[in-house]
Amino acid sequence: MNNSVVNTARLLGAGLRALLVLTLVTGVIYPLVVTGIAQGLFPGKANGSEVKADDRVVGSSLIGQQGYNQDYFQPRPANGLGENSVNTQYKLLLSGATNLAADDKELVKQVEDAKTKVVKDNSVPGYTVEPEDVPADAVTSSASGLDPDISPAYADLQVHRVAERNGLTVAQVQKLVDDHTEGRTLGFIGEPRVNVLELNIALKGLVAKG
Repeated sequence: MNNSVVNTARLLGAGLRALLVLTLVTGVIYPLVVTGIAQGLFPGKANGSEVKADDRVVGSSLIGQQGYNQDYFQPRPANGLGENSVNTQYKLLLSGATNLAADDKELVKQVEDAKTKVVKDNSVPGYTVEPEDVPADAVTSSASGLDPDISPAYADLQVHRVAERNGLTVAQVQKLVDDHTEGRTLGFIGEPRVNVLELNIALKGLVAKG
């Protein structure tokens, strides 16, 4: 066997050993270490920030849900969501923005229709919502279409309707909103917000207590 064949065999052996070591380190050891650290220090976030109610998982605090009836607080619109049209074996929603320009006629109509609906739905006897009182997040979807939070202003606007629909006092419902309003992250990042899913779970619990 000549030297070139020997050298080639050695290179192949070294390459194979390197491949096995790298596969073991980056494909097994590293993921296990990272997963272990995440489970030990941040188990909630590592498992998807699950939200539980009645001893079962009902959603994630990171993902907004649609379909609440008018007894509950409403989330932001989800105009960017679409249906899967490629792999029709599964019923999937596609997350995304509308990508419409600010002066696009379709977007303007969506906003106007949404504002009209917000005013109508949340005006109850003794409390009338004015169009200028409707905050931007009540009529526009987020970039993902899955924003789990609404602004305190939008939550406050819904208080009278939710109270009227559930036979609660305005003060009771307003306290729920206040208790579930989160400030800016680290005091300066982002804006104050209210998680709709967690707020509605608390509302359901309050209604159940009578």
